[in-house]
Amino acid sequence: MQKIITLRTDKQNGLYDITSDVVTLIKLSRVKTGIASVYARGSTGAIMIQENWDQSVQNDVITLLKRLIPSGIWEHDHQDNNGDAHLKAGMVGASQTIPIIDYNAGLSTWQNIFFCEFDGPRDKREVVVTIIEDH
Repeated sequence: MQKIITLRTDKQNGLYDITSDVVTLIKLSRVKTGIASVYARGSTGAIMIQENWDQSVQNDVITLLKRLIPSGIWEHDHQDNNGDAHLKAGMVGASQTIPIIDYNAGLSTWQNIFFCEFDGPRDKREVVVTIIEDH
């Protein structure tokens, strides 16, 4: 099964919780044991599994990446002024794989799935979720 989650982002850099969307797709798939691949389309977005207890960890992730990869100093900025977004997305990575265990996402209590926006705001971002059953 493969579906696309579409979302809108409202910040230049931000984490957007898509856990409930992915969990819903896992439930709809009726897969008992397998994997869910969650993949960000585009070269300036990424997928991260991280804590969602409160906003602090998400804020810390953005703060860290902004300190490690500041904007405005990259060769690619001469083309479209988003060199930092490409580098942040590359470091975080375009996808994550979540195990499916007894029809549920195999996430721990504190793990959530985030779409990471590094070149927003955007009216349309797409995340491809591919669910594969273990036979």
